[in-house]
Amino acid sequence: MEAKPYKISFITVNYNGLADTISLLESIRNARLSFAYEVIVIDNGSLKDEYSLIKHLFPDIKGYYNRMNLGFAGGNNLGLEIATGEFIYFLNNDTLLPNDADNEILAMLEVFALDSRVGGISPKIMYYHPNGMIQFAGCTPLTSITLRNKQTGYREMDKGQYDTSIEIPYLHGAAMVVPNRIIREIGVMSELFFLYYEELDWSCRINKKYKLVYFAGAHIFHKESASTGQDSPLKTFYLTRNRLLFAYRNRSGINRILAVFYLIGIANSTRLIKFVFSGMWRHVGAVCSGTWSGIKLFSKKNLS
Repeated sequence: MEAKPYKISFITVNYNGLADTISLLESIRNARLSFAYEVIVIDNGSLKDEYSLIKHLFPDIKGYYNRMNLGFAGGNNLGLEIATGEFIYFLNNDTLLPNDADNEILAMLEVFALDSRVGGISPKIMYYHPNGMIQFAGCTPLTSITLRNKQTGYREMDKGQYDTSIEIPYLHGAAMVVPNRIIREIGVMSELFFLYYEELDWSCRINKKYKLVYFAGAHIFHKESASTGQDSPLKTFYLTRNRLLFAYRNRSGINRILAVFYLIGIANSTRLIKFVFSGMWRHVGAVCSGTWSGIKLFSKKNLS
């Protein structure tokens, strides 16, 4: 790799995902990128120090083993502390760059060069399996009260129907490119969420001043399964809690009151009834504890 200043800082967070992280780094290396870049790996509280094993295989990477799991935002924020690139490319550790990543990344950087109002880009995200299935090709805004939206292209086969770049309300956390200057101005992702909604919350902050773009001319592969599996109680807890926290932080006035009322009185109550009748008692507890935990975070200090 070339000497600093780097054009791109790739940041990925590893959590007991050694094999996936190695595959990602191999895809970056195999892409033979023409610009100066650095790769930062934060091992975010894995059961054992996997960073040392990764560093042995890829001596040029930067990063370290952090003994405590700080969540998605916390892990990425640790990477930002040592990143020196003009642009930051956040990638989930279970993603892969395509063979033509060099041209595609340069094309994304050209978007920033042509329009200084662009504050972040997410590429098209394809499922690694099945081949040709889209996970993300943009999204619609969350509704003001129910916080529902649609992820464009989700689980559709790619037939070129989303090959036009568009402005979007939110970046996708699995793959997002953000100029370092924007991060210095807006600030880093909030670590209040720990898991889920942190990139949506961050996108809202960026979008107050800058545009966000789905760029159809670039893509990555995501190993996340396209099959629908049963949610874990941990996922139920954080989704329940963080929807409330997101509503509190990103809605105001009557919309905030109505959104919180809807989430607690209708959405969470409906889920409770569903879990009770299904005998999923751990999920019942997760909804209750997630709701209470979210309410406890309602304070002025958590508004920014």
